Amino acid sequence: MTALTRRGFARLGAAALALGLRPARAEGSPKELRIGFQKAGLPVVARRQGPIEARLAGQGRSVRWVEFTAGPPLLEAMNVGAVDVGWTGDAPPIFAQAAGAAIVYVAALPSNGAGEAVIVKPGSPVAALADLRGRKVGFTKGSSSHNLTVAALERAGVPYQDITPVYLSPADAAAAFARDAIDAWTIWDPFLAIAQQRHQPRLLATSRDVLDVKTYFLANKGFAAANPDTLRAVLAGLAEAAAWANGHRGEVAATLAEVTGVDLAAQTLAANRTEFGIEPITEAIVAGQQATADRFHRLGLIPRAIAVREAVWTPRQS
Repeated sequence: MTALTRRGFARLGAAALALGLRPARAEGSPKELRIGFQKAGLPVVARRQGPIEARLAGQGRSVRWVEFTAGPPLLEAMNVGAVDVGWTGDAPPIFAQAAGAAIVYVAALPSNGAGEAVIVKPGSPVAALADLRGRKVGFTKGSSSHNLTVAALERAGVPYQDITPVYLSPADAAAAFARDAIDAWTIWDPFLAIAQQRHQPRLLATSRDVLDVKTYFLANKGFAAANPDTLRAVLAGLAEAAAWANGHRGEVAATLAEVTGVDLAAQTLAANRTEFGIEPITEAIVAGQQATADRFHRLGLIPRAIAVREAVWTPRQS
């Protein structure tokens, strides 16, 4: 298995630039905040409701939303300054920090919980996690699904080396799962909800079963140091969007269906099991991320040991 090195991370960041994202700009007070997001959960709600835009208007700033398919490419773009802030699952920041990326944790959001799982087809001979020995398991490298795969196997007493990891984007993994090119798939919503609608899979484990982790709102390190007031305004906007979403899940599902093109039934399933919220990075959260980072280093998935605490932003740093 190949760890994500500094050189590899830099190449991926260059690829992000090749897709048309602009590189780092001078620090200070840029007039446009660039937010990286995936079409799921709180980011979609915040984009539709507009509380961040409302708060930044007073600072004379506009907002541009930049879509990504998964956390790793989002953080690659953040590292090179092509986006300022964004959301990912628990694993991408660890891979990014180990590769020397210029990112910081700003806030935590609830775990994917029941909305992320290791799944198999209904007729699969794989009845439990222990049966994954010698099997092909598909997931996105460096993503939260990577962490769930590792942790679930560990809990079942299956060495990671005993499976064949198949690194695939969510869309490619969906196709591979449909044609039985992989034996199991670890994936998050809305892709999990879509798979449940199409295949009625069996869930071998969910993040709620296995992990006590969060998802994260992160920022480019230089941007965070230079713009604490902007980050405070963004967090206030996210808290407003989360409070609205918790009381309007039907409208959240309808919005997600409209934005993504995913059918309403799947998005309703995803919305009803999503926890919406925003909270500071506590010592307990840092300890949980550190345990994940140590696990990845022990398995050789990241090239060096890291101290998660060193990548946590606080206003005192600004």
